[in-house]
Amino acid sequence: MAANGWTIGIIGGSGLYALEALEDAQWIAVDTPWGAPSDEILFGRIGDVRVRFLPRHGRGHRVPPSEVNARANIDALKRAGCTDVLAISSVGSLREALAPGRFVVADQFIDRTRNRPGSFFGTGLVAHVSLADPVCPRLSALAADAVEGAGGEVTRGATYLAMEGPQFSTRAESLLFRKWGADLIGMTALPEARLAREAELPYALIGMVTDYDCWRKANASVEASEVIAQMHANGDLARATVERFVALLPSERTASPIDTGLDRAVITSPEARDPALLARLDAVAGRFLGIK
Repeated sequence: MAANGWTIGIIGGSGLYALEALEDAQWIAVDTPWGAPSDEILFGRIGDVRVRFLPRHGRGHRVPPSEVNARANIDALKRAGCTDVLAISSVGSLREALAPGRFVVADQFIDRTRNRPGSFFGTGLVAHVSLADPVCPRLSALAADAVEGAGGEVTRGATYLAMEGPQFSTRAESLLFRKWGADLIGMTALPEARLAREAELPYALIGMVTDYDCWRKANASVEASEVIAQMHANGDLARATVERFVALLPSERTASPIDTGLDRAVITSPEARDPALLARLDAVAGRFLGIK
């Protein structure tokens, strides 16, 4: 029997493509009105907790960052019954103290992506969710505790700058992002975190540091081969962290303010709402719209 209330969605990024600890595991295709997600979802459980695992880039790392359909991914996790989402991503470091191999639980984001659909809402249903604090503090604390419990080194709190990619940053960009106060750099956390908030899914992100980007030395650069090597080194700790995270969940899931965020975000009056858009929002906004 699953833990009361918890269904944890795990979005595995570069370096985490599978979860061997899942029991009763089954890959299931989930259709969404936003297109195809990155892959099927691996349904299963760890102990008594329901888990839904989605590889962000697809099995075999088929999907580049700019083409990840984040709307479909979040919608699919919502349709799969997820109550909360833990995302895991490989990241570059913009700080000397955040060395390769270190895990970092991000709590803020800067968006430098382009041309990625960043919202489920639009003409026919306007919503403005609050993103002042874009991650769930409860999940983030549990995630950091889980890294430590798995034997890893973790930093609690950091600003993640999301760039478009797929190229790594220029040296000038890397130096600029440091001046902006960014600590980590990656290509996938946004619009993922934004969309999770719109879907009323508490979200936390663990960044697995693979490199120092290119700010550190005049001759430093980021090479994919080096990143891949560190990703593989991080993989075992990431899997152990997920298992520990699930073990740390309270036996009862108490409500989060994020669960009802749309109550404070939707502006469009009921009579002006577009039925076609409402139909697409049956999963992400079903609670608010009264759709079962």
